[in-house]
Amino acid sequence: MSLRGKVCLVTGATRGIGHGIALQLGEAGATVYITGRTLTLPPGEESVGSCLTDTAKDIESRGGKCIPVQCDHSKDEDVENLFQRVKSEQSGQLDILVNNAYSAVTAIMKNVGVPYWEQPINMWDTVNNVGLRNHYLCAVYAARLMVPRKQGLIINISSVGGLRYLFNVPYGVGKEACDRMAADCAQELKKHNVAFVSLWPGIVKTELMLSNSDKMDEKALEKVAGPDSPIKIDKNKMKEMLQNAESTEFSGKCIVHLAQDPNIMAKSGHVLMTAELAREYGIKDIDGRTIPSMRQVNQIPGAGYLPNWVRLPKWVIALAGNKF
Repeated sequence: MSLRGKVCLVTGATRGIGHGIALQLGEAGATVYITGRTLTLPPGEESVGSCLTDTAKDIESRGGKCIPVQCDHSKDEDVENLFQRVKSEQSGQLDILVNNAYSAVTAIMKNVGVPYWEQPINMWDTVNNVGLRNHYLCAVYAARLMVPRKQGLIINISSVGGLRYLFNVPYGVGKEACDRMAADCAQELKKHNVAFVSLWPGIVKTELMLSNSDKMDEKALEKVAGPDSPIKIDKNKMKEMLQNAESTEFSGKCIVHLAQDPNIMAKSGHVLMTAELAREYGIKDIDGRTIPSMRQVNQIPGAGYLPNWVRLPKWVIALAGNKF
């Protein structure tokens, strides 16, 4: 699958899913702009995590072209300057925007299980400034480049937290808003042949997930999913799920195929699950594994053995949202 000649922008690409997506887009031949707050790491801090220059080197080692841009997505002027740079350097061309930037992971983890009224009053802004408001801002600037060219794809990285309780109140509200943003923006973009989707990865082997896997006992899992969650996952089940989790590049592989789908407009406005896209496009993860879908009944704890093709209808998944 080739994206040669395409211009992409992945926000928050220094680590985790954003890093994996940028790697796959670059490997497919696209010119990839990546953003993050850290351009280079100070000497001796290499173990803290990746930075823009490290990600750029990773992409270029696979034959891709990468343009790292230091950007604080909580600052409107940084975001505006980012898109002005893309417009200037690429003659107005932007084919794919991946809204992945997120700055609330540490704050969320520190307050897991704490009632919303006892959390810091700025938790809403910590979670939903970069993780939601910025996505809308980027989508505005991206549309201004895509609409005149009558083509483009915008992707919000979301999660099942947009369906039911996960982590805390601002997290779930923000993720559902990301899904609704994709649906409503797609309504207005449809006549301009620009697609907007919300992507739900499953459990992902991010650096944070792997480093905290030993701390995930039953009480911690209950705090994450909420005390009234109908699904109970013990520590052994969690370890098994983590072993079967997606790599950080799996979402990127899905996006590469999605961007070349001739029927992409039929998917515009919808929530798409990575495992379901992989099944449709015949994709395996980077280690050759087939990633299970959350729609598979045999993925429900206590369901027992059932073949992989036994799946819950999407309308049943939607009912878990408890809107009415």
